[in-house]
Amino acid sequence: MTQVSALKIRVIKKQIEGIRLTFGSLLLILCCTFMLILATFVQLDVTHFIIPKAIFSGADLKISDFIHTYKLIPQIPVVMFIGAFLGRKYGITSLLLYILLGLFIIPVFALGGGPKYVFEYGFGYILAYIPAVFFAGSILKSGFTNRNILHAVLVGVLTIHIIGVLYMLFIAGLKHEGTTFMWGWICAQSGVKIIYDFIFSFAAVFAAKYAKIVLWFFM
Repeated sequence: MTQVSALKIRVIKKQIEGIRLTFGSLLLILCCTFMLILATFVQLDVTHFIIPKAIFSGADLKISDFIHTYKLIPQIPVVMFIGAFLGRKYGITSLLLYILLGLFIIPVFALGGGPKYVFEYGFGYILAYIPAVFFAGSILKSGFTNRNILHAVLVGVLTIHIIGVLYMLFIAGLKHEGTTFMWGWICAQSGVKIIYDFIFSFAAVFAAKYAKIVLWFFM
């Protein structure tokens, strides 16, 4: 067996193995939790080219009409990174730490914290992080192929948005909110945002693939 082949086998093996539980891995869990806290309060300006609807009506357009800036809060891409980087078990541990901190210790959620936060409309998205990482981690356990990465991202992001919307509908029902409110909430939280979550989550998981390989050489 050549050295190149041996190296490839070693890399593949390190991709599918979980991170060993050591003091260093505990630090990684804490760092990932802190990363998610930061992502909760960070807003990224994503600027890209679009085709405006007015172009089909013959209206006079400026260059600025073809440029769109979306303000993205990168929580979901960071969650997908954590799941891919730490693996299923330690990724869920990091997310549970984030949830417990927000509910019982410090207000790390977007709108604060405390036990009453379970009645916030958006808490379902936070709870959904756990099954999303479980499903995505299970898919990536067999290897970080492009197909697996795409599959994990699709399943993970959809899990978060579906559970988030269902939880919101449940809480809105308890509070007797109307359909106008519910539909507006869905459009705001799971409308065009889901497209950005897919794109940036794919990039995040792809980055985690190489971050995990580099990490293994130092552990």
